[in-house]
Amino acid sequence: MNDNTNDPLQTSEIESRFDRETAFRDLPRWIHHGVVAALFVMAVYHFWAAGFGNMRELWHRGIHIAFVLGLAFVLFPRRRGSSDKSAWLDPVFALLTVAAALYLPLLSPEALAERVGNPSTQDVLAGSVLIVLTLEATRRAVGWTLPLIALIFMTFALFGPWAPGALKHGGTSWLGLVNHLYLTNQGIYGVAIGVMAQYVFLFVVFGVLATRIGLGQLFIDFATVVAGRYSGGPAKVAIFSSAMMGTISGSSIANTVTTGTLTIPAMKKVGYPPHFAGAVEATSSTGGQITPPILGAAAFIMVEYLELPLRDILAAALFPALLHYFGIFIMVHLEARKLGLRGLEAHELPPLWAVLRKHWLSVVPLVLLVYFILAGRTPDFAAVYGIISCIVVGFLQPHHRLTLGSLYQTVAKGASQTLAVGAAAACVGIIVGVVTLTGVGFRLGFVVVQTATDISQAISGLWPLSLFDPSDWVLFFTLVFIALACIVMGAGIPTTATYIILVAVATPALTQLGVEPLVTHFFVFYYGVLADITPPVALAAYAAAGIAGANPFQTGNTAFRLGIAKALVPFVFVYSPSLLLVAQGFSWASFAITLSGAMMGIALIGIAFTGYWRAPLALWERYWLMAVALLFVAPGLPSMLIGMALAAPIVWRQLRGPSAVA
Repeated sequence: MNDNTNDPLQTSEIESRFDRETAFRDLPRWIHHGVVAALFVMAVYHFWAAGFGNMRELWHRGIHIAFVLGLAFVLFPRRRGSSDKSAWLDPVFALLTVAAALYLPLLSPEALAERVGNPSTQDVLAGSVLIVLTLEATRRAVGWTLPLIALIFMTFALFGPWAPGALKHGGTSWLGLVNHLYLTNQGIYGVAIGVMAQYVFLFVVFGVLATRIGLGQLFIDFATVVAGRYSGGPAKVAIFSSAMMGTISGSSIANTVTTGTLTIPAMKKVGYPPHFAGAVEATSSTGGQITPPILGAAAFIMVEYLELPLRDILAAALFPALLHYFGIFIMVHLEARKLGLRGLEAHELPPLWAVLRKHWLSVVPLVLLVYFILAGRTPDFAAVYGIISCIVVGFLQPHHRLTLGSLYQTVAKGASQTLAVGAAAACVGIIVGVVTLTGVGFRLGFVVVQTATDISQAISGLWPLSLFDPSDWVLFFTLVFIALACIVMGAGIPTTATYIILVAVATPALTQLGVEPLVTHFFVFYYGVLADITPPVALAAYAAAGIAGANPFQTGNTAFRLGIAKALVPFVFVYSPSLLLVAQGFSWASFAITLSGAMMGIALIGIAFTGYWRAPLALWERYWLMAVALLFVAPGLPSMLIGMALAAPIVWRQLRGPSAVA
């Protein structure tokens, strides 16, 4: 395994095949050079604005939108796999988008203040152009689902008087809608695009640069040294390397193809079935979006919404992320023992000293980034100096050395990876604008809570369900509905978009039930991430299946089974927020009980789904352990003791049975 290195061409081909967000069109050579130059200028502008500039907020957001949407029309084809005969229109769309995006910032603050609520004909025309082209650019970049949701919300705003039941409202005109979505900071120029321009862009570029200077290879080699020798070693290497890669990349698919091209063939070599090998890599890589210090783009939106420092968000994410990887590790370990799989031989492992000597400099930028965040610096300050340190290290180190040419290409590549998420953020601004204009978030939250209340009343008379307080059932079913909505929506749109849309519904609903905002935001965030490994649209699993040569749907089902612990963890921290460290009412005693209980519950789920611990389990034993594991969803000493007592007979039988060969 130590002889392998990532083939950039192979990695890029796999990523563009399964990740729509990097599926760019083939351009003539002279246009390609022009686009790369524009991407590089885009990156330099954002770097200057964050580190040294003093741009007015509206100007910064307008320039960001102009770059993102303009380049999106050049790089993303009208239809994937088509001849794109109408491509001559794309430069026209790009220029119109740039003009509409910059029209608003060109107005003076005084003129803009006079226009809000009373837009001129030119304002409505520019706003209409930007709204329509935002929808089209997003469709090209991330697919139909998100623009369709935006169109449904816009239709709801226009035809509110005809909406059913609690969703009915006074409605608005097209002029009123454009005024709100275009001329105020509640729409396209709102928080979502602001966070992309100020924070996310820089962190994506940092992640690409850090990978280019060898940090990704260090993670893979180090994980191989640490975990490769044990039973089923390559699968454990996949878990550890993907967890470490997640610290510099918030993309599930990018993580999958970066580490998977090395780990998946190694897993198949020691005896893992192809679909299982792909599922391990996909599930592990999905954890990157919930792994500090970078997380996904949603984490920076959370910083703005909750008005908390980034270090608090990272602290809250730490232990839920570790529980995710713990759950995967349990299942992988048990599967390896059940199949009797070996670890890597000594000659297949790279020497630890050689790994550290070759790559140690590449970890310096990550250390600096974390230091600045923990010191309380703003995220953009930390990212700027992280990027500077990447460049310095890249020019100094002998391996993975940067040249001016490779720096130019790498920075442009980093900028290109922000286009799809930027277009999605602009489109989400339309949806959020409708939510603030109509109050539909509170209306939908009311519907969700009322439905949960009706169900809880219907079952409250049934024994043993009647032993629980009806309010507990209301919270439980509300959480289930929100989780299902996150998974369904996340199957078709990016995690960040899912998070922004559904947190507008979840916050009013769960606030009524006493759940604090930090917990609500993390609940929605985690279930949105779970969609990447949830069939029928499990994009990370499909990318891994492409590398493994496995059936995509079978790989997706297996990945969902391996990631089932992630489905348990959000319920745990809703019922016991101490797991998030910075939540209200934190205490170390509560944290210790919650963490140990969650680990026991995850371990029981792993044993039940694998059907093996020290010996095979009977079918009834597997169902019994799955039921017992649910007692750890609402962790506490009484429920833990009851769960341990109920699991004790099966544990005793396993301890007395024959041990599997490691």
